[in-house]
Amino acid sequence: MLRASLLSSLLLMASPLLGGEFFTLSGHGGPIKGIAVGPEGRIATASFDNSVGLWQGDQPHWLEAHEAAVNTVAFVDADTLISAGDDFAVYRWDLTTGQGQRLGQHQGKVMSLAVAPDGLSVASASWDGSIGIWSLSGAAPQFLTGHAGAVNDVAFSEDGTQLYSASADGSVRLWDLSTASLKAQLVAGGFGINTLALNEAEGWLAYGAVDGVTRVIDPESRALVKDFTLERRPILAMATDPEGRYLAVGDGHGYISLLDSRDWSLLVDFRATTRGPIWALAFSRDGQNIHAGGLDEQLFSWPIDGPKGDKMTVGDKPFLQGIQSASAGEHQFNRKCSICHSLTDDSQRRAGPTLKNLFGRPAGAVPGYIYSETLRNSAIIWGAETVDALFDLGPEVYIKGTKMPMQRITNPQDRAALIAFLRSHSEPKE
Repeated sequence: MLRASLLSSLLLMASPLLGGEFFTLSGHGGPIKGIAVGPEGRIATASFDNSVGLWQGDQPHWLEAHEAAVNTVAFVDADTLISAGDDFAVYRWDLTTGQGQRLGQHQGKVMSLAVAPDGLSVASASWDGSIGIWSLSGAAPQFLTGHAGAVNDVAFSEDGTQLYSASADGSVRLWDLSTASLKAQLVAGGFGINTLALNEAEGWLAYGAVDGVTRVIDPESRALVKDFTLERRPILAMATDPEGRYLAVGDGHGYISLLDSRDWSLLVDFRATTRGPIWALAFSRDGQNIHAGGLDEQLFSWPIDGPKGDKMTVGDKPFLQGIQSASAGEHQFNRKCSICHSLTDDSQRRAGPTLKNLFGRPAGAVPGYIYSETLRNSAIIWGAETVDALFDLGPEVYIKGTKMPMQRITNPQDRAALIAFLRSHSEPKE
């Protein structure tokens, strides 16, 4: 957490990045999962490295309390930020002091947040199938249930009395917050829905699904306004500019499509990350830039006007370089471990601790890394047998309650190669 004196001085600094120009924000140690823009144009980022980045110009300052990847952030006002993520927790941050308060938690990952128009509550979308309504005045949270699958996104109505939700069950629902009950099901029976964007004043609701289609409906009549696809799937992120004219859509291939809601014409379509999907989108406060985050460890900000596609970092990320000549064990490390772990003396802001000198080390023993209680209390000593079991069974089976991503290496020879590679980066202890 930031010291109060340091953060207070940062709030008084005036070093905004210029609107209408391309820029990047670098410093995270993992993919960027969420982006928020505050009332004064400040940017907050949520990352797979378990941290929230608070940016003053191009300088990051870290808000740290989450025990797993942070998926989403939202400004309540200039002094208050909300974050949530894979540890199921929802945090409220006082940006004048840098102090975080845990509001509570879901029973599954939290994927999206929305702030009520009056700033008195926040809604959260969770993979436990529920929607959380979190009072910022201290009242107990409420949970709306009824979706048959993970809830991926939420949006408040303009007057704050209703809430829209999008789910992997293929539905978009409308909730009456005064009665905490379902008011209507606007969409049903389709592909899983990942994201939505709302402009009630202009009479449209857009949503993006796993089939790669962006659909726009009239939320009152439920009539289809526009059906748009470029055959890239899935749709993962949406954002509207401050005036509500433009809709930006991000997909699984790393492209941003910019639509003009006046006639739903496609203004521009361009690749906005060096690799992987677009997981997060947000417009700058002045509407001149689109901020994008994905598998890269930096935020790309693109001007609405001007050339696209010639500013991205060129070449593979370090963990993919030399992949053709890598040993079998290094190949497995690059593919399965390197996004979360380093092989250096420190953990380099990664989502997981360094794997240097792993062999012979008790689980949960790297100083300064925030481990799950499950791992801290385990009796695991890392070595050939335990690493083999971890990837043979999968982390979620071998260490129930771990925050490690679900993945396996099913081929025994591939596991053996990874074990040999990790052993070569450990001082002899066994």
